[in-house]
Amino acid sequence: MSETRVFEVTESRMRLDVFLARRMPDWSRSQIQRQIRSGRVSVGAETVYKAGAEVEAGNRVSIQAARHELRATPEELPLDIVYEDDDLVVVNKPAGMVVHVGAGVRSGTLVNALLHHVGTLARGGGDLRPGIVHRLDRMTSGLVVVAKNDAALRDLSDQFKSREVKKTYVALVHGRVAGERGEIERPVGRDPRRRIRMRTSGIGAREALTSFEVRRRLAHFTLLEVHPRTGRTHQIRVHLASIGHPVVGDTMYGAPSRLFAGSRDEAQTLPRTFLHAAMIQFRHPRTGKAMSFEAPLPADLEDFLQRLSGRESPGGAPPIGLRKLPS
Repeated sequence: MSETRVFEVTESRMRLDVFLARRMPDWSRSQIQRQIRSGRVSVGAETVYKAGAEVEAGNRVSIQAARHELRATPEELPLDIVYEDDDLVVVNKPAGMVVHVGAGVRSGTLVNALLHHVGTLARGGGDLRPGIVHRLDRMTSGLVVVAKNDAALRDLSDQFKSREVKKTYVALVHGRVAGERGEIERPVGRDPRRRIRMRTSGIGAREALTSFEVRRRLAHFTLLEVHPRTGRTHQIRVHLASIGHPVVGDTMYGAPSRLFAGSRDEAQTLPRTFLHAAMIQFRHPRTGKAMSFEAPLPADLEDFLQRLSGRESPGGAPPIGLRKLPS
């Protein structure tokens, strides 16, 4: 599948790949560079093969962007099914599993596993994302709702868009967060320099709101219960990093790669982010009944938290429970 896009350059001189990356936020810079090397990009009437070639105001750039055809196929993979009926399935996704097939990921996803388990999912999400209503980052664990039919997909998607769905995450962040609760309202968009990252006030920034409450305090960390009120990519991670408290393990957004650096107890950080989608509430798409599901903190996060707590108090700390959200 290919599509031709044409752009007029209005900026001063800049690299061709940088210019296209700014105009095509749905493509990574490395993907665009491959298109250029394949001879799919022209400046005026001339085909350009160098990503570092410069363009300037007045140039007309066209790209015949070609994506490889991908399709999600069934795979027999382990699944933690929390709930299932004729319309939807709620899964407790492990950290490390991608939600759906996409650029650079062709197998091993939640969709691959569900297609084997369920047989068919809602077609409205397309060949790569059948049934997908919302996503979790690869290294985030927790609850994901997937639609089995198009009617359920439309209804659930509308609930997400209208912010009816209530989500609760558990996050361990670096530093001692001031106050017992707070709210972060900062727009989130794509980072112009690193396309895989997001940032506050980035390219195409959209409003984003996150609230949080402190659940436990340690000497160097704070355990939070987090409620994203909007659903932007990497929203929780970006927002917490923006107030100086990156999620433990999230080196992409500024968390240190080593804990207690320089001390006798120095250790490598978690191999994943300490972020878990612990609760979700929504209306059943067919019956309208209020539904609520919880997923306990995974063993790796619970063990990590216990080890940190043990450094500061002889008795350690009890397992994490969630406050009940109002229906």
